[in-house]
Amino acid sequence: MPKLSIRDLDIEGKRVFVRVDFNVPLSGSGEITDDTRIRQTLPTLEYALGRGACLILASHLGRPKGKPNPKMSLAPVAIHLEKLLNRPVAFASDCIGPAAEKLSADLRNGEVLLLENLRFHPEEEANDAEFSRQLARLGELYVNDAFGSAHRAHASTVGMTRFFPQAASGFLMEKELNYLTKATSNPERPFVALLGGAKVSDKIEVIENLLPIVDALLIGGAMAYTFLRAQGLATGKSLVEEDKIDLARKVLAQAQAQEAHAQEKVRKYRLQLPVDHLIAEKLDAEAPTRVVDGTSTPIPEDSLGVDIGPRTIALYASEIARAKTVLWNGPMGVFEIKPFAQGTLAIAQALATFGGTSVVGGGDSIAALAAAGVSDRITHICTGGGASLEFLAGEKLPGIEALTDK
Repeated sequence: MPKLSIRDLDIEGKRVFVRVDFNVPLSGSGEITDDTRIRQTLPTLEYALGRGACLILASHLGRPKGKPNPKMSLAPVAIHLEKLLNRPVAFASDCIGPAAEKLSADLRNGEVLLLENLRFHPEEEANDAEFSRQLARLGELYVNDAFGSAHRAHASTVGMTRFFPQAASGFLMEKELNYLTKATSNPERPFVALLGGAKVSDKIEVIENLLPIVDALLIGGAMAYTFLRAQGLATGKSLVEEDKIDLARKVLAQAQAQEAHAQEKVRKYRLQLPVDHLIAEKLDAEAPTRVVDGTSTPIPEDSLGVDIGPRTIALYASEIARAKTVLWNGPMGVFEIKPFAQGTLAIAQALATFGGTSVVGGGDSIAALAAAGVSDRITHICTGGGASLEFLAGEKLPGIEALTDK
């Protein structure tokens, strides 16, 4: 990785400000329902504490719209973090100001302070210079381990780095970048990417950036129906982005052109759309379903595609089985409705058994891994959906650009 890592810093006896991603789901009673993001930062925190640093941790939680909201307080996270670290975690009721500065200044080696939600201040998302300066007063060194916020040019991810001589990545940030960089610049081949989800517009830049890299690009989810409409096929009531049909047609033409020039030693890739569909008349778990192939039996006008069909599942699973690297982002169907989740769950199972490097991002894809019970058999699960999509689209992430080059 071209950026400094926490292991490159002399942290002993220093107050280390660590931007973490503790944006975890909370129940109505304030209980953390999934602590994955907290656990994934533990290697960085334990490394720093084991080398005699004291830690000031900062994160956002939810979308409080620039003002305090008790339902989005990080206080429950401090309590939970104490259990995970097996040591006390002090909590500052604000992330800036005299009280936070005193708590920070009083820290001794091996002690931890968690600040209140950064987004309780509108200046955080505005990347305000004075707010950045106030945050920077709390630490002597800066580390960013919040990959999930790396695509945001906010005060805690970009602005405050200007007030430190060096800004380094934590181990989670480093791990995320290493896997995504390898997948997009030097993958072990064959390299297969699966993209699903609702909208082509959410993934078009990713598709265009991956096409020159992948050996096969497999499309699923509702976004497939915009491509199928671009081919002139009937899609019934399936979700289609009418204003993206021409764009989908252009992408299909690019794929066909590259295949046509394969004999001229241009690397060949395949863009594969579903060959059959599970359809229903409405998005309801009780709705009757049936399978159509989509060509000889088009999707009827009164029905919509809700999942990939069995032939598509088998086809995509066989592509995964042949691959050495697989990147997956987005469900194959309406995953949140159980009868429409089989395609997505089948992809999760295929990824767990194919034997190569698997990189998975996106909330629904990660939920599918958990539902299939295979999360621990995936090589790398991305913690930042938006950040990983922007990285895969070839965009520079402000939070990474702000880190110090090695």
